[in-house]
Amino acid sequence: MNPLHIGFALCGSFCTFSQVIPQLEALAEEGHDLYPIMSFNAAALDTRFGRAEDHIRRIEAACGRKIIMTLPGAEPIGPRKLLDILIIEPCTGNTLAKLAGGVADTPVTLAAKSHLRNARPLLIAVSTNDALSGAAKNIGQLQNYKNVYFIPYRQDDSEHKPTSVVADFSLTQEAMLRALEGKQLQPVMRQPL
Repeated sequence: MNPLHIGFALCGSFCTFSQVIPQLEALAEEGHDLYPIMSFNAAALDTRFGRAEDHIRRIEAACGRKIIMTLPGAEPIGPRKLLDILIIEPCTGNTLAKLAGGVADTPVTLAAKSHLRNARPLLIAVSTNDALSGAAKNIGQLQNYKNVYFIPYRQDDSEHKPTSVVADFSLTQEAMLRALEGKQLQPVMRQPL
């Protein structure tokens, strides 16, 4: 496969970073040209899952370029046709709502808006505790949008968090290749963990 120009955007589902960052690193190791993007919170907040500066350092080292973490940095993605595909991994319920509502007020949502204007694929990796409640309508709406695809997802803890869903990050590359063909990797909803 020829190297792709891939946008890889991270939102603030910090508990998934230990699974998500290796997916970004694997794409970089395959020779793809990665454009890292982070939401304001993902780039700024230290949590029990790690320090922001450590995540940033690791991501920039893998991609060989600075992270886009401002609105002016994200805006040129569409006009310059920088990306073959944009992956939002992880994508929080907040970002899902903004995407479904056409709100572009973070580097990630503006990157998505700018990228979609070129009719190129956007791949979403859901990670939110309210996916089967408050965010369900946004997921459903986005699944009906042209050029929007999802990494298959599943309930991650149906007993203790019955409305929580997380993407199967191990399917990132397979879902990406299908999205580049204009197809949704199926089944979208997988068996619970």
